[in-house]
Amino acid sequence: RYLQKDDILAMPNMRYTLKVIPSRSGNVGRIHLSNSASLNALDLDMVRFLNDLLPTYTNGIDGAPIPVEGEGANNTAPPSSALKAIILTSCNEKRKAFCAGGDVKSVYMAGMGLNDNEHDIHAKLNGQHGYGLENLSTANFFREEYQLNYKIAAQSLNIPQISIWDGIVMGGGVGLSVHGMYRVATEDCIFAMPETNIGFFPDVGSTYILSRLKGGIGNYIALTGARLKPDDLIYTGLATHYVPSKNIADMVDDIVTKSTDITNTRSATNSINDFTSVDIAASVLMSYHEEIARGESYIARHRDEIDELFHEPESVENIMTALEKSKTKFARTTLDMLRKMSPTSLKVTLEGIRRGRHCSDIAECLKMEFRMSQAFMREGSDFYEGIRAALVDKDRKPMWNLEEITDDHIESYFSCLGDKELDLSEGFVRRPSNL
Repeated sequence: RYLQKDDILAMPNMRYTLKVIPSRSGNVGRIHLSNSASLNALDLDMVRFLNDLLPTYTNGIDGAPIPVEGEGANNTAPPSSALKAIILTSCNEKRKAFCAGGDVKSVYMAGMGLNDNEHDIHAKLNGQHGYGLENLSTANFFREEYQLNYKIAAQSLNIPQISIWDGIVMGGGVGLSVHGMYRVATEDCIFAMPETNIGFFPDVGSTYILSRLKGGIGNYIALTGARLKPDDLIYTGLATHYVPSKNIADMVDDIVTKSTDITNTRSATNSINDFTSVDIAASVLMSYHEEIARGESYIARHRDEIDELFHEPESVENIMTALEKSKTKFARTTLDMLRKMSPTSLKVTLEGIRRGRHCSDIAECLKMEFRMSQAFMREGSDFYEGIRAALVDKDRKPMWNLEEITDDHIESYFSCLGDKELDLSEGFVRRPSNL
């Protein structure tokens, strides 16, 4: 059975929301996003619950048993340190969305002083948004979301996270999943980081992930907000497996069964090493994985142009000039895409990817991204115009800041926040990237 509300409330300091449904099947922890009215977009309540929930899945709740799906009046499991995998899925009517991003409209309302939070209203009147101040929604949302991204990236290799990308995967949904061990794309998966189109930048650890893709692919994805299909995702390595949606339920059942088989093996051998060193998901995922014509994907077919135009360019202006000179259909399409984006966002994003390439780990990138996020929360930022045009008035006609964007202005997006810097005090567990 699913964990009930009383089960969750009994867990210490758990901030519960019905938009996330946790459960346990065998020795697999389940997390089910259930905010379908907003295409499972992450709001602060969901972020906080996930931040509280994940440690209980990986570390246990003071050794307390966790209820398990299934029959039996005394149906409890060993401490959750015995989990063998975590599966992340979503409430997905007609497979529209895994998670369409973060609740940036609420952040907009906070920054504009249009919500009912007196701290946000006072900060708007006094020009205090964008400096990492506590009690402000414009800081808390990004701070806590990035802390969640960090926890996912630092999960034990012995408890792999498997995210099922069935439908739209954008923004915050990417952050929930791309740092996990496995990302399974179905035929309905559409992946994008479209933040430059709303006056923001690809965050949630994207400066780490995208900067490590080969050639110019990362810059291309980050700047254009290009929508990638499953073959693109397999080609780039952003998805680890391709499984048709009709087979997902059986695949999940087999992972659960494998987790129980491993537990029984451990009981028979009485060897804790037999239990803790096995990745139960790898063989099951490969048995369901189907080959896809990755070499025929859009990214693959235009790889030469992408590398020529987007691999370590000197500036956004250089990219635009090269696109204007090119006569190919790809160049014309890409140029049209970039012309719709916030010029400030493009420049800040390119610099963020460049710096992210030299960060030692994702923790360093997330700390940098928090600085960037706060700069975009300041009054007059293109973020507010982008969200207005896309999600508030919905006229799709943003009036971007077209004044000269100086190097000093771009540098201000990376300025230290003093004692308001992102705190990632938990130890980071290094592991090799599987991109």
